[in-house]
Amino acid sequence: MNKQTGLILFAAIILTACGSVPPRKEEMRSTPAPVIEAQATPAQPKRGGYLEGDSPGADVPANLDTIPNAVPRVEPLHRFANSQYTALGKTYTPLTTPGRFKERGIASWYGKKFHGKRTASGEIYDMYGMTAAHPTLPVPSYARVTNLSNKKSVVVRINDRGPFLRERIIDLSYVAAYKLGIVDNGSAEVVVEVESLAADSNVQPIEITDSVVVTPLKPTTAMSVSSEPAAMGNVYLQLGAFRSQQGAESFLGRMNIEFEGGGKRVELYQKDDDMVRVHIGPYSTQDEARAIAERLQPRLGFKPFVVLH
Repeated sequence: MNKQTGLILFAAIILTACGSVPPRKEEMRSTPAPVIEAQATPAQPKRGGYLEGDSPGADVPANLDTIPNAVPRVEPLHRFANSQYTALGKTYTPLTTPGRFKERGIASWYGKKFHGKRTASGEIYDMYGMTAAHPTLPVPSYARVTNLSNKKSVVVRINDRGPFLRERIIDLSYVAAYKLGIVDNGSAEVVVEVESLAADSNVQPIEITDSVVVTPLKPTTAMSVSSEPAAMGNVYLQLGAFRSQQGAESFLGRMNIEFEGGGKRVELYQKDDDMVRVHIGPYSTQDEARAIAERLQPRLGFKPFVVLH
């Protein structure tokens, strides 16, 4: 063996020995062992589909599971709550003929902010009653609502109008949402099917449809453009128009929640044409009102128009 070969062999022996030395404790700590939690932190409830400022309430009864479904029965249609109306830039024509109806979409719920307030039917909203608000189903009528994620189903009595925001198809009472398992998430995909409509049985049945068709307001309803200041406190934006006082008051309550803390009043206004309007304001000039309307358009899905009292 020559000198060069001996040096190579010696180096190989040293490297092999170094590779077999166990790592130091400091090196072993460089890769921490996985930590297994004893108990996962519960997920926080989401606000979800109900309006800003609303909530379940502090004194929820303990017997919500025992509250029975609404029981369908024949009732006369409400005199005013089934008239055509406009809310947030959309015109709704309530259904008034008997038959079947089926609709799929997102349900939300409303709670303590509306508890004790007037519904579109004139009845007082009870968040612990099996009721719901729908844009076009007859008031009153009955519908079965099924949560598609868990197949839970309830029967509710339609006695209010809404929802008008966020592309929801029905607003459930708190207890109805609780029984469907959607309180924490705030909303869920559901199927709404009519149980019973109260109307003359001799007319044609309602056509089954997958969506409610709404018609936007015509541009001709907008006020003329002007930068001149109106009389102080005279400039408003219109959010909705109703033939029913009760419907307007119900919508007013929802808009008061939606615009709470904004510094402007949401109020009813009525002229000689029997329409009850929901306005927000006042603004100092028409220019200011139009600028606000532009900012509200993405939030509401339409641009409110300027009106003068």
